[in-house]
Amino acid sequence: MTELLDPTLLALGIVVAIGAMVQSTIGFGIAVVAAPAVVMVRPDLMPASLIVCVFFLPLLQLLGGDREIAWRHLRWALGARVLATPLGVALVAVASADAIALTVGVLILVTVAASVWAVDIRLDPRNSALAGAITGVSGTAASIGGPFFALVLRHERPELLRGTLAAFFLAGTVIGMTGLAVGGQVDREDLLAGLVWAPFVLVGHLLAGPVRRRIRPEAVRRGVLVFCVIASIGVISRALI
Repeated sequence: MTELLDPTLLALGIVVAIGAMVQSTIGFGIAVVAAPAVVMVRPDLMPASLIVCVFFLPLLQLLGGDREIAWRHLRWALGARVLATPLGVALVAVASADAIALTVGVLILVTVAASVWAVDIRLDPRNSALAGAITGVSGTAASIGGPFFALVLRHERPELLRGTLAAFFLAGTVIGMTGLAVGGQVDREDLLAGLVWAPFVLVGHLLAGPVRRRIRPEAVRRGVLVFCVIASIGVISRALI
């Protein structure tokens, strides 16, 4: 049973805070950073608990000023995400915790590879819809979806990238949680864990302010990629053993 002062839950909250700091700095990253730890330590809480706490970060970002949004492309991405969300719900319903863990690990490796090889994906309706469709599955089943739309937006101004992603995440978490709830994949434990992590999200967001001023986004991104490779290898190994 999940308790408010469960040491394991609080330790995971620190990882959530680090992920929130990364996302507030470069536009995405909270799920990429936190999901491997949650999968390894408390796989029973995936993906609903992480989706619950992820809801608060884009809200903070939009309230804090990241309101420059590519509305046309956002609509394409969200429309496709709505259509693909049932596939993610079905995956949660039929897949084991190890299968979801393997999915998380592979998704992270794909994201890292795409970032390292700098895949040239331009912002257009087709790519926006494709990113939204992939996120409808991966964001619902494994709480990871931001990197795919981020790749489509990577050539845009940082303000437009962060604002559009924040709006995408805010609407996406509502879509994902609604799908999981309808599919019976959300319980009290998930909601409690997500709410326990919410203050850690706020802390990470506040810490990102001075980080953005002192560290170049490129340096932060490289560090995240290295961490993600290590984490994904650990998650995949756990799923296969």
